[in-house]
Amino acid sequence: MTDFAAIILAAGKGTRMKSDLHKVLHPIAGKPMLMHLLDSFGELSPRKTVVVVGDKREQLDEALADRGIATALQEPQLGTAHAALQARESLSGFSGNILVCFGDCPMVRAETVRKLTGALESGAKVAVLGFRPDDPLQYGRIIADDDGTVRKMVEYKDASEEERACDLCNSGLIVAHSDDMWPLLDAVGNDNAQGEYYLPDVATGAIARGDRVQVVETGSSEVSGINSRAELAAAEAQWQALKREEAMANGATLKAPETVFFSWDTEIGRDVLVEPNVVFGPGVKIANGVHIKSFCHIEGATIASGAQVGPFARLRPGAVMEEDSFVGNFVEIKKAVLGKGAKASHLSYIGDATVGQYANIGAGTITCNYDGYFKHQTVIGDRAFIGSNSALIAPVTIGADAIVAAGSAVSRDVGAGDLRMVRGEQLVKQGWADRFHDTMKKKKAAAAKKE
Repeated sequence: MTDFAAIILAAGKGTRMKSDLHKVLHPIAGKPMLMHLLDSFGELSPRKTVVVVGDKREQLDEALADRGIATALQEPQLGTAHAALQARESLSGFSGNILVCFGDCPMVRAETVRKLTGALESGAKVAVLGFRPDDPLQYGRIIADDDGTVRKMVEYKDASEEERACDLCNSGLIVAHSDDMWPLLDAVGNDNAQGEYYLPDVATGAIARGDRVQVVETGSSEVSGINSRAELAAAEAQWQALKREEAMANGATLKAPETVFFSWDTEIGRDVLVEPNVVFGPGVKIANGVHIKSFCHIEGATIASGAQVGPFARLRPGAVMEEDSFVGNFVEIKKAVLGKGAKASHLSYIGDATVGQYANIGAGTITCNYDGYFKHQTVIGDRAFIGSNSALIAPVTIGADAIVAAGSAVSRDVGAGDLRMVRGEQLVKQGWADRFHDTMKKKKAAAAKKE
């Protein structure tokens, strides 16, 4: 494959988003839409990538800093062809195919770009990506022959009624070799209704000089731009639907797929059962044979085979559930390891802790891990039994086979096999409650008579 470079246009103000966050940094499945696009192009091993910036440039510079991707400033903003030209300095010396696309089209696949560059290898000088939406709206039109040879490209505002009747629309993606791209961009004029330098005129210029321009078609869902919160939500729904299908195709069971939400990096194994209303945040890895019950929120967690989670459980970053462990309803785990076969069945908080194999955590147990300044560790040994409503005040270690009696507040280590009971002395006053009730009833009756 010929060397490949990408120019991503992201200089617009994105006013319809009504946000202080740059439009292309709004997330889909927990990852900014621009990063979805960059990762897709990454499959093609681009020699160079340039993001053209304008409004909120500092946000994009910061987001791209650790990726080694160049940015080029478009100021003033005179149209999409003018924007693409701003990348020329960053691509100085590059010889190969150049793709220009928009940063708000995160669903573009690497395979689609391969088809575009393949059209160049088949003799076209310029290749454009077209689609046929249900409602063409105000998209630019592509007038092409049945074999895909493009005769004309025109913006909606400059199109005739006959041209507007065509349903083959321009996605905005265009590819040409650098030897052709730069001269064609330089030749673009602004004699149009908006007085802007339009990127589709690259194709128009190529046609005018007798070059072959080829259109490659794709589905509208791949190239629909995101310009509003509603369109962002639609893109999220589209992405989730694809991820659910992928998970089920790979052997997971989703009882109510439309209620399960994945993150961009969720890893889910075979024979995993996911009940309704489960949300996976970033950083979740689920092995084979896991059962996740309804209404769980899982983020940054690793769950081994045979484990069960929920219902109504929350696993926060750093949670690790080893084989056959169990977390029940209203249990929260954060930065803690639950050993093989260990159980925390209900109403507990386990944070900054290591729980040994086959240990049992009783209802209402809390690892008191924060002293107001620092987090501290709790270590619970194999087969230890922590009674209900216990507070383990870290740093503290509970030995293997030890028992902590219900209602204990443990602030010192408990040896292996020991019983620790920390309770106030139980005081009994016989008949006190009866006398109390009698006195209060008399007072209440007396007060009622006065009224």
